[in-house]
Parts: sequence; C-alpha cells; structure tokens
Amino acid sequence: VQLQASGGGLVQPGGSLRLSCVASTRTFSRYAMGWFRQAPGKEREFVAAMNWDRDSTTYHDSVKGRFTISRDNDKNTVDLQMDSLKPEDTAVYYCASPVAGPNVGDVGYWGQGTLVTVSS
Repeated sequence: VQLQASGGGLVQPGGSLRLSCVASTRTFSRYAMGWFRQAPGKEREFVAAMNWDRDSTTYHDSVKGRFTISRDNDKNTVDLQMDSLKPEDTAVYYCASPVAGPNVGDVGYWGQGTLVTVSS
C-alpha cells in the first residue's frame, strides 16, 4: 500500500502550486483522502480532506479560500491546488488516507511527503 505525492517546489509569495498524490490501490477510493503538512520545528497539522464520494470537504482555517482539494477515484488520485501562497505555507506536505479526522492519529497511511517552499 503506497501513497505517492509529487508537485512540491519553490514558489514566490502569491504564487501557486498543485500537489498530486496517487494511491497504489483502489482501496483508498472508498475512504476520505487528504493532506497534512509539517513545517520546520512544528508538529504535523491537518490541511484538507475530501470524503470518498466528493460531496464533503474540510479545510484548515488558515488555507480556506486559497487551497482546493479534489480527487479522481477512477485514477486513485487526490490533488491539492494551492493559490495565493504565503511564506507560512512552507512545509513538507503529506498525502494521507484514510482520514478519519484532523489529528495525526486519525490517519491510516501516509505518503512520503513533498516539500513546498514559499520564498522570494
């Protein structure tokens, strides 16, 4: 069972990035999938999640209106479109599933992480 994340990189403040995560099995299409992030020296925190049938999404308050989560169950993927990026968004972003809640302990499997750096 694997979750493979990609799409991180260096971007200037105000810029955009799109993260993508592909699951190795269709099992994850039955569960909520989402993203967490961990900034240097800080604990891992919830960013966004979407349930299996895509009719419910949840976002951390700090990213509402700037980030958009989407998923394609046919392709076993979950994406995170990040717009209006700020330096405080700098972190390693982790794909996760199943996501039963906003806490690290609510996650079943983690991807390997992809680094997002927002800096001028």
